[in-house]
Amino acid sequence: DIERARPAVMEAVRAAFRPEFLNRLDEILLFRRLSRDDMKGIVEIQLRRLQTLLADRKITLEIDGAAETWLADKGYDPVYGARPLKRVIQRELQNPLAQQILEGRIPDASAVHVTASPLGLVIGEAAPAMAAQ
Repeated sequence: DIERARPAVMEAVRAAFRPEFLNRLDEILLFRRLSRDDMKGIVEIQLRRLQTLLADRKITLEIDGAAETWLADKGYDPVYGARPLKRVIQRELQNPLAQQILEGRIPDASAVHVTASPLGLVIGEAAPAMAAQ
């Protein structure tokens, strides 16, 4: 529990930093490490942002649970938080999607299916999106 740890942490902070420095801080916040369950929620948030970017081109992104789990596992680092996850999504999904869009393999108004295999993410063939969109 963070509140139970606060006295020990504050004692360590006071031992490590001079009072003049600590006086310049408005507040000291304690954070708990992200869990794997936290990462799954962050994956969903990051993927919604990517879907919003693709919506400008009327490209829909359909990512199955295996791909979401793969991204969460690959981006999980309890020491560095969610930053590695953002880099994994960029490198393993966003960059390959951008490359395929530039090469014309993913046209505007198409649907892209993403799943995971033992070797990594698999970006499926683009199919025309629903006419209702």
